[in-house]
Amino acid sequence: MPRHRPEGWPAAALLSLSDKSGAREFARALTEGGTRIVASGGTARHLQEAGIEVTTIEQWTGSPEMLGGRVKTLHPLVHGPILARRHSADDMEALRGRGVGPIDLVAVTLYPFEERAGSLDEAGAVEEIDIGGVALLRAAAKNYADVTVVHDPARYDAVIAALRSG
Repeated sequence: MPRHRPEGWPAAALLSLSDKSGAREFARALTEGGTRIVASGGTARHLQEAGIEVTTIEQWTGSPEMLGGRVKTLHPLVHGPILARRHSADDMEALRGRGVGPIDLVAVTLYPFEERAGSLDEAGAVEEIDIGGVALLRAAAKNYADVTVVHDPARYDAVIAALRSG
């Protein structure tokens, strides 16, 4: 990682990806700019297999996923760093008080419900309803002034190009 992160470059990025197309290249480009990668279970494993340094959600929050994986990213130490208003001294102090920094970029690809649910029984289809991913996207969108939101792997190159150009 570079010693100094370029101005406007994300300090931390959260990746929670059902579709992992281009994820390794995207994460590698982010880390080359000095971004800390935080990732959910399957995404973290995918990136670690490529030698990319990753902080898992469990490491970030100090809390393991629960209910058989139904609850992974639904945690105050995930959503607080996304929703924190960078111009608010109180918000930033609240993060420091919890020992975390802001998350400046959120990349999420939702479970492909329509693709998978049709071939499953009702119980299996219910498990394909993405709750955490939707919550992450909405939190990042709510704080659009401070957080970059990426929901489509086809946009990774454009995001990196925009970051590199300042």
